[in-house]
Amino acid sequence: MRIFNSTGLTMTPLLLSLLFFAASLTPSLIPRDWMVQGVLGGLVMALGYLIGRLVMGLWWVMELPTLKGRLARIFYMIAAIPVFVILAWCLAKARSWQNGIRSRMEMELVDSNHTVQMLLVAMVVFAALVVVGFLLWMAFDHLRRRLYRYMPARTANIAGFLLTVLVVVIATRDGVLDKVISDLDKSVTIAQNLFDTAPPAPTTAGIAGGRGSLIDWGAMGQPGRDYVTTGPNAADIADFTGRDALQPVRVYAGLAQADTPEMRAKVALAELKRLGGFERKVLIVALPTGTGWLDPGAVDTVEYMHGGDIATIAVQYSYLQSPLALILETRSGLDQARALISTVHDYWKTLPKDARPKLYIHGLSLGAWSSMHGTGLFALIDDPIDGALWAGPPFPSEMWKGINTERDPDSPYVRPTIGDSRLVRFASHTNDAGGPDGWGLMRLVYLQYSSDPIVFYEPTSVFRAPAWMREPAASDVSPDMKFVPAVTQFQLAVDMALANTAPDGHGHAYYGPDYVRPWVAVTDPDNWTEADSVRLAAHCDGGFHQGCRH
Repeated sequence: MRIFNSTGLTMTPLLLSLLFFAASLTPSLIPRDWMVQGVLGGLVMALGYLIGRLVMGLWWVMELPTLKGRLARIFYMIAAIPVFVILAWCLAKARSWQNGIRSRMEMELVDSNHTVQMLLVAMVVFAALVVVGFLLWMAFDHLRRRLYRYMPARTANIAGFLLTVLVVVIATRDGVLDKVISDLDKSVTIAQNLFDTAPPAPTTAGIAGGRGSLIDWGAMGQPGRDYVTTGPNAADIADFTGRDALQPVRVYAGLAQADTPEMRAKVALAELKRLGGFERKVLIVALPTGTGWLDPGAVDTVEYMHGGDIATIAVQYSYLQSPLALILETRSGLDQARALISTVHDYWKTLPKDARPKLYIHGLSLGAWSSMHGTGLFALIDDPIDGALWAGPPFPSEMWKGINTERDPDSPYVRPTIGDSRLVRFASHTNDAGGPDGWGLMRLVYLQYSSDPIVFYEPTSVFRAPAWMREPAASDVSPDMKFVPAVTQFQLAVDMALANTAPDGHGHAYYGPDYVRPWVAVTDPDNWTEADSVRLAAHCDGGFHQGCRH
């Protein structure tokens, strides 16, 4: 017997690609419609085909003995039977698997899986990727054959492969990708209605960007302008609490305000002083998401519970959506967070301890990652802050990962217990942070949903099941979710792209009512009761996009 013949070279990758496609139908964290499932299926089919070709290529290079001729055809006919049985079973189960996730997230169930349309999409994606792979192989083959004239065949093969990879990287990253990102950045900037297209500035002196402000209204951008001009006013808060209330102070400096993070932080600090932010009882340094957006559900809730006696300061660091900002402008958010937090903290430390506000840090998603980075040892040890509330911390967050390594091994990975819970606590859609009692000098709370792939994605899931998949499934996670090497990696990557499409309280869709009790635990508002928390959660049930103002 000799090496695999053409039957083996063709059938082995195809059968493996079908197994990968079948595995892609199994549930993951976020529900998928038929179009997304088709794209995902096509991607993993191409991956399975590629792995199959690589295995067969290695077999061919090693000249290992195999079946051939009629015996080989019989073997592959027999091998195809279980593959098609598994594929048929997964296709039959796909709708119930997706509905299983949807029911746990209280979503409307789907009546049809649109199998035919989904399969057509998968085949188109698979075919397109196979064509791309074939063209890359042709380029590699051409390069290595040209190099045969100048070097030994083995060296030429390696050099040809490296040159092909280099050309692809340059063409995508420094060519097509750079142009796409440049256009995205430009379009988002325009969409934010900067400069000449901005609406008229407020005439009120007590608003950042208004009369007498040190903040440039036009440079603030649409997210910043929405932030400082919306939210509950003193009358809204007084109506809810039944007591006198103050107008909350909100300061926001746009990315176009100044050229460096330090300059933007200094302008924001000066505006905070001008508006009397340090005369309030509570001061929050907040880092926005990539586009500069601050979740009104997070800010409005804490303003209500402190009767408006509160100030919040924020600075924009990017125009890009958070996933793009995380990949392409990694340092921007980190540098701005460190500059803003250190600038505010340095001034705050100079104030008398009995006459300064309590200082807290807050961030959602990329804002959480950035603000954790900016909350260094100087803020935690040298005249420490009073606490922090971080929502949806992205998986690369070093501080979050370090804290998780200290978890009680008997506690769930998605909601761990850290020591005696006097310093760090975790909250979710179904669990609060344990209230304002039993804390030490500083209070750190993480609000994270068990179905949030932005939090629980793991790069090592290409070959190893994440820790949370080795535990009983959380309440909004399908118990049918199983680890499949390589395929799970792609499923979680797609989940991240879909994370904000989940209903409120699931995935990456954090919303007002779930911030209430964590903020109570962190800031311990005066004369606040559980009944107040229930009323505020109901008042703020406008959701992730609407905040708390009716």
